[in-house]
Amino acid sequence: MAGAVRLEPVDEQNLEPLLSVAAAEAEPDDVMPPVEAPAGWSLARREAFRDFHRASFGGLDGPTGSQMYAILVGGEVMGMVRMTRCDEPGTVETGMWLGRSARGQGIGVVALRELLNAAARAGMRAVVAETTRDNFGAVAVLEKCGAKLREAGGKVRAEICLDSTPPAL
Repeated sequence: MAGAVRLEPVDEQNLEPLLSVAAAEAEPDDVMPPVEAPAGWSLARREAFRDFHRASFGGLDGPTGSQMYAILVGGEVMGMVRMTRCDEPGTVETGMWLGRSARGQGIGVVALRELLNAAARAGMRAVVAETTRDNFGAVAVLEKCGAKLREAGGKVRAEICLDSTPPAL
């Protein structure tokens, strides 16, 4: 892994670099909710990406209840990880994506551990995630970060209890 991994809240300064990585190294459906727009990284889809991220600039206490972080490696934006408040108090849900060139290098594990530390600092007790069994990268990252995994109906639900599993770096 080239350079230190750190998280930086998504803001106007890193939004365009984040969009550039997404457009060059990921599919729209992997990095944002589906939108009605022409296929691929059309202008409409790029604007929807910006709007989606700007809506969360208020952080956990903002209107979306989400804090999004750009994942930086050696100062370069490589992907995004987020936490979103759940209905259950003290619990946030997480999701992450990395550009293709950043995958398989341990960056996801370090980024998730950083997010777990941020969640603990924010007073959270648990972080949950949902993925599919065939998303091998996500399942491996979750396991390496101490998640308890439960499979049901083709979905994998992960739970990381921050009280009993302090995330080690």
